[in-house]
Amino acid sequence: MATLLDSVTVTRVFTLPIVNSISSASPVPSVSGRRISPVRFSGFRGLKASPSLVTQSASLRENRRSRFARGGRIFCEAQDTTAAAVEVPNLSDSEWQTQVLESDVPVMVEFWAPWCGPCRMIHPIVDQLAKDFTGKFKFYKINTDESPNTANRYGIRSVPTVMIFKDGEKKDSIIGAVPRETLEKTIERFIVE
Repeated sequence: MATLLDSVTVTRVFTLPIVNSISSASPVPSVSGRRISPVRFSGFRGLKASPSLVTQSASLRENRRSRFARGGRIFCEAQDTTAAAVEVPNLSDSEWQTQVLESDVPVMVEFWAPWCGPCRMIHPIVDQLAKDFTGKFKFYKINTDESPNTANRYGIRSVPTVMIFKDGEKKDSIIGAVPRETLEKTIERFIVE
């Protein structure tokens, strides 16, 4: 299943070339004979624009004229990264005491909701952190719609909210979808050596 992490609007700041053929394996030859590579977007790994060919209708072909329109496709070459991550388990209100408050290692809990876009953005980050800090930290997610008592107890008013617990006490909280580095630095402050 694919997850939409973000959308991008591409303004026409560049012109895709007119082409006479398309090859997905190699750069596209243009009408002038130059080789043209697909446009790559630096801010989005795996995202590129590929020129495409559009011809006029058959009536123009009868007049032996062929006209090419400019166009293009934007597609994602990103690979599935879910296999490399660990699936962080969901908690319920009834499991909170034993899994979080009585834990012998620090615990990171992500409070989230299924309707929350930023929550979907931070899920893969939390999953990857769970893999990277296996044995040093425990990681859980709690759906605030399904477990409202715990969310109310800790004053969760915005999702995603990430909280760190150590020795049964709340030590830190981070509100919003933040970069991986922010979460990683917070975790490292509480690692038991």
